Amino acid sequence: MIPLADRYGRRFPYLRLSITPVCNFRCTYCLPHGYHAETGVAGPLSLEEIARLLCGFAELGMHKLRITGGEPSVRHDLTDVLRTAAATPGVTSLAMTTNGTLLSRRLGEWMDAGLNAINVSVDSLDRAAFARITGHDRLDDILHGVEMALAAGLPAVKLNAVLLRGVNDQELPRWLDYLRDHAVGVRFIELMQTGDNLAFFRDHHVHAETLEDEICEQGWQALPRAADAGPAREYRHPGYAGRIGIIAPYSKDFCAGCNRLRVTATGDLRLCLFGEFGIPLRPLLQRDEQLDELVSAIGGQIGRKEQGHYLHLGRTGISPHLASTGG
Repeated sequence: MIPLADRYGRRFPYLRLSITPVCNFRCTYCLPHGYHAETGVAGPLSLEEIARLLCGFAELGMHKLRITGGEPSVRHDLTDVLRTAAATPGVTSLAMTTNGTLLSRRLGEWMDAGLNAINVSVDSLDRAAFARITGHDRLDDILHGVEMALAAGLPAVKLNAVLLRGVNDQELPRWLDYLRDHAVGVRFIELMQTGDNLAFFRDHHVHAETLEDEICEQGWQALPRAADAGPAREYRHPGYAGRIGIIAPYSKDFCAGCNRLRVTATGDLRLCLFGEFGIPLRPLLQRDEQLDELVSAIGGQIGRKEQGHYLHLGRTGISPHLASTGG
């Protein structure tokens, strides 16, 4: 095993793999007009290509894997993808980010396939606001799926909420009521500018650090960052069963602890969510005998990873929206 490390000393044991760009929601901050397929674009990686890709990353020390989309549950073979991922030597954490529309129906088979962590997008606990944000009145069903995941003993259950000024940024009291007796982690995510949402970003961006200051004033205490943790700064409070995570990409030194790489649904390696180029790996996923070449190609690109993103300069890279790269 040759652990990946860049020129800034950061290691990358964490891969986020998109398995489809398709999403069945119309979230205002991502795909407000729904998903529309691009003509002439190759389809997502096959199960065989995914298996080879994961073997390559495992050779380079990847042990934490997150399956993303679009919405991964729109793939009919999602359970097979999870089973293949769980069987990859070295993978110890298999997570998925989902909008939760199939959670209550398919949780059992996903867990049987090896899923041991899940993040569910829940941008509001207010049913009407949730419907306005996502285009779907599904909050009750999704929260039922979350309850099922907790009851089933899924080791890690987290909820993601993108902060939107004037839409859901006054919901902290409601979330605190929820966290009092729900052992979940709620991650409040600062809205990020992407290639096609500038006007929306200007209207609705709110700094996540504002919320962070508020919870600290209420006695929430910061937790030490785990070596393989994601980007959230996590907090706990003795009076609550759940935890709070803050993802603030515009904060100072946000990228200093970066430990993850991304691969798009069509097999392009992205060194950063907001990077300005992709490296096509799909040609190296056609035969098992290409493993060494794949490992060499991935390792050879890590030196091109920048020290940080350039969001503060308005440079959003080549991703038109979050669904295109897996958030």
